[in-house]
Amino acid sequence: MQHSWQRYADEHIRTVDTMSAVLLFAMFLFGSELNVPRGPGPDAVAPTIALATVSCAALFWQRSRPRAVVAVTAVAAAGAAALGCLLTPLMLGPLMLALYRLAVLTRRRTARRYFLASVVLVVTTATLVDPVHHPWPFKTVGPAAWLLLPVVAGNALRLRDAYLEAVQARAEYAERSREEEARHRVAEERMRIARELHDVVAHHLALAHAQAGTAAHLARTHPDHVQKILTELAGTTSSALREMKGTVGLLRRADDPGAPLAPSPGLAQLAELTGTFATAGLTVAVTTEGERRPLSAGVDLTAYRIVQEALTNVSKHATTGSAQVRLRYSHDRLTVTVSDDGPGAATVPAPPPGQGFGLIGMRERARSVGGALRAGNRVGGGFEVTTELPLYPSALEPEERTP
Repeated sequence: MQHSWQRYADEHIRTVDTMSAVLLFAMFLFGSELNVPRGPGPDAVAPTIALATVSCAALFWQRSRPRAVVAVTAVAAAGAAALGCLLTPLMLGPLMLALYRLAVLTRRRTARRYFLASVVLVVTTATLVDPVHHPWPFKTVGPAAWLLLPVVAGNALRLRDAYLEAVQARAEYAERSREEEARHRVAEERMRIARELHDVVAHHLALAHAQAGTAAHLARTHPDHVQKILTELAGTTSSALREMKGTVGLLRRADDPGAPLAPSPGLAQLAELTGTFATAGLTVAVTTEGERRPLSAGVDLTAYRIVQEALTNVSKHATTGSAQVRLRYSHDRLTVTVSDDGPGAATVPAPPPGQGFGLIGMRERARSVGGALRAGNRVGGGFEVTTELPLYPSALEPEERTP
C-alpha cells in the first residue's frame, strides 16, 4: 500500500501538490475559527483568507525553491498570529510542509537554521502582537513543538534515502569488484596454462631435436645404435603428447568425463626427467643437501618445471655435455640450483623478438608461490639458475590440475 502510494506520488507530482495545497487551504480556514474555550476569537476574515491563499499557493514551488517557500509560509503564519489566530497544526500546516520539504532536499544545517528563524518569527509575533491574549503555552511551546516535527521527519527521510543510496552504491561496487576479480582470475589461469604449454613444448621439442640429431649422426657412424635412439625419440614424443593433452584438458569443464586425472609432476619424477636428457647427450648429476621435506603441490610442480626449463636451456644453448642439479632443504625453504660448465649466457646469441620467455616464465613461477629466482653467468664459467621456494607458502595457491 505504501509503495503504491509512493509510486503514484512520484509519477503525479503536480497533482499531489495541488491536492496538498487545497487541503491545507481548507485546514487553514478551519483553524482560523478555532480558539481557546470562552476566549475571544479573531475578527479578520478577509486578511485570513488572503494569508491562506498566499501561503498555500507558495507550496507549488516547494520542490524547486524550498527556502523561499519556507520564508513565505513563515511570514503568513506570523501574520495569522498577529491577527489573533490560535497557532494550531491546522494554521501551521503550510509552514510544516515547507519545513519538511526543506529538510528532505537540503542539508541538516540549512533546515536547522530555517526552523529556528521560523520559530523565532512566529513565536515572537504571537507573543508581542496578540489582540486576543492567548495563554502563553499556545504561543510558545505549542508552535515550536509542531514546527519541530516536520524537520525531524524530513531529516530522517533524507538520512534513510542516503543510506539506501550508499547500500546500492556498495552493492554495485561489489558487483564490479567481483567481475574484475573474475577477469583477473581468468587472466592468471591463462598465464598459468601458457607457462605449462611453454615448458612442455620447449622441453620435449628440444629433447626430440637433440635425439633426432644424435640418431642422424649415429646412422653414419654406429648404425646399430640408431634403433635405441629412435625408441627414445618415440617415447619423448609420446610423453609430449600426454602432457600437452593434460595441459589443454585444463580448459575443459570440471564435470567433463574426459578430463585428465593423472597427478601433477614433481621432484619425485626428477630421476625420470634427467634420464630423458641422458638420451640426448646431456649427463645430469643430482645432489641433495639436508633432510627431505614434504612439499605442497604448487611448490613441487614449480621446482620440477624450473629444473626442466633450466636443463632444456642447457641442452639448447650450452656447448657442454654435463649439468648439475642441487637441492638444498632448510627448515623453511628449498633452494634449487641448476648449473653447467658451458660458455655461459654471454656467448649465447640473443633470442629473436617474441622468443626467449624461459627465464621470464621461471621467475613468474617462483613468484607465484612466494619464491625468487636468480640467473646469470658463473664466475668460473658456465651458467647458473638458482631459485628459493618456501616449503609452506603463506598465500593460498591455485588448485593444480594435470599440466
